Amino acid sequence: MSGIAGICYFDGRPLDRGILDRMVQRIAHRGPDGTRVWSEGGVGLGHQMLHTTPESLQEKLPLEDKSRGLVLTADARIDNRDELVAALGLTEYPLEMVSDSELILEAYKKWGERCPERLVGDFAFAIWDRRKRTLFCARDHMGLKPFYYHRSGKSFAFASEIKALFCVPEMPRRLNEVMVADYLASSRGDKVITFYEGILRLPPAHTMVVSRDKTIVKPYWALDPSREVRLRSDEEYAEAFRELFAEAVRCRLRSAFPVGADLSGGLDSSSVVCMARKVLAEGNTRLHTFSSIPEHVAESDESAFVDEVLAQGGFEAHKLSDERMSPLAYLEDILWHADQPPVLAPHFNWGMREATHREGVRVALTGIDGDTVVDQSVGRLLELARGGRWITLAREVDAIASVSGRPRRVVLRRHVVKPFFSERTLRVWQSLRGTRQPIGLAPTVIRPEFAREVGLPERLLTQRPRPPEKVGLSRENHWGNLVSGVWPYAFETNNKICAAFSVDDAHPFFDRRLVEFCLGVPSEQKLTQGYARMIMRRGMAGILPEKVRWRTSKGDYSHTFSFGLLTHDRKILEEAIVRDSYLIDRYVDTDKLRRIYDRFLVEKSAFDATFLVSAVYLITWLRQEADLVR
Repeated sequence: MSGIAGICYFDGRPLDRGILDRMVQRIAHRGPDGTRVWSEGGVGLGHQMLHTTPESLQEKLPLEDKSRGLVLTADARIDNRDELVAALGLTEYPLEMVSDSELILEAYKKWGERCPERLVGDFAFAIWDRRKRTLFCARDHMGLKPFYYHRSGKSFAFASEIKALFCVPEMPRRLNEVMVADYLASSRGDKVITFYEGILRLPPAHTMVVSRDKTIVKPYWALDPSREVRLRSDEEYAEAFRELFAEAVRCRLRSAFPVGADLSGGLDSSSVVCMARKVLAEGNTRLHTFSSIPEHVAESDESAFVDEVLAQGGFEAHKLSDERMSPLAYLEDILWHADQPPVLAPHFNWGMREATHREGVRVALTGIDGDTVVDQSVGRLLELARGGRWITLAREVDAIASVSGRPRRVVLRRHVVKPFFSERTLRVWQSLRGTRQPIGLAPTVIRPEFAREVGLPERLLTQRPRPPEKVGLSRENHWGNLVSGVWPYAFETNNKICAAFSVDDAHPFFDRRLVEFCLGVPSEQKLTQGYARMIMRRGMAGILPEKVRWRTSKGDYSHTFSFGLLTHDRKILEEAIVRDSYLIDRYVDTDKLRRIYDRFLVEKSAFDATFLVSAVYLITWLRQEADLVR
């Protein structure tokens, strides 16, 4: 975790160093270990340093190569260091003396604009090339590190956080209502736009070359849904998963400081924690674990599974009360750091990272959404039905019913009959109506006239990713979930919440190598014998406690979510929905919004709670950005 920023004037203007200094200071929380800027003529790069890896302790950024006329600023952790050192001919130096930024700069020297193809890790960087008079920028494959920018005429500015861009005097600060519509519709398909017109995101797995006359953005990698992994046995698949997962965890444990991990007791977080324990045991290092334990909502209590993991020993365990982890507990702080209304329970991340910081931990591993990467693969049942594989389908349905305790007819209806007829009904209905309006969407409170004005119906239809070629249904669903725009958006928010406490967030499941492997394995490795994510369960044998490895239930955190809203956040919720909802009256039918609020008070629906919290975040953000409201 570090902070980067920069300005390029291509019209001959000299750079005002004061502007660059203010940009870097604006994101000082991202790196308390040093502030440096470099400038020459109309170009300037800045860096805010957070030491995490052993190599970063001596690292100085921006990094300049005067002989080649190159200057780099980067927020990066490079994981394939051994491979790069060999390929770049740096073997004469001790590996621990070669920094990640040096590897990036040497890779650019050798491979030019194709260098990101050779990098494995999480990164966002910019290289000023004096000879070419260009700025080369790149963002990692999965979008774990943020990169925002603005181009206006002959000037260009970029930063790790949007707030730094507003230190540039000519920077526009206008509300982007298309993003407002996407947010209200829970659509995250667009990986480029932000809540500000003219301020954009460099998409994951893309490079950008900025010169005097043009800006060229193009992909350097794409997740291939047609790539297949074929091994000879279940044991070989399990072993291959275990090796890749161990490496994904190992490279994220490379730290000169204490390392921590979130532990909820679920299969994903427990797998990360137990694999990290196994890796760290080689060096006699203990792992800090952080668990939120609900005190008043039994349905969300996972402490029995947390304790099962901790009983293995080798941990510095920290159990946090959920008292201060209600959905709106850190509302204004989160909005200031995130620069946007967030998604995916940011209050939880804030509370966990606050505790992480108190323990001196600078790297925090999380198992967030490992089930998206490994995949539940319930689409396999419909795939079997379409292929006429009735005997296999019957066996799998029986096994799922036995494992889950649900009646066989319920499994069939939910995973075969309903998706089969829903898809066909949608196509027939659209054909009869002669419209492309998405029929399957749940009704919302978005004003129809506003939705039409910003083209929301068309956006929702086109933003669902479709693979470039025909693949099986299970693979198509898996691929679509992995390339969804929700992940870059969520990663950006999470990254900035971690940055508030000078902590580097690490996501082993979203290691590119692991993602490619999990997508490529056959669907029967993901769902078989009634168990989802079977390849992971087999691969974690002897590492995960058996009680956790074979669990099929999951703590229902929606109860804690609703409890927190009603017990701790009721006043904030009511003030926003009843008093301040006029701020979103242009976008939302506020009478309907208040009826949803009234219904939530009675029914305590998780769906209503989630929508209401999103509305409160948007209302509060607009109140903070009052000059944007028209």
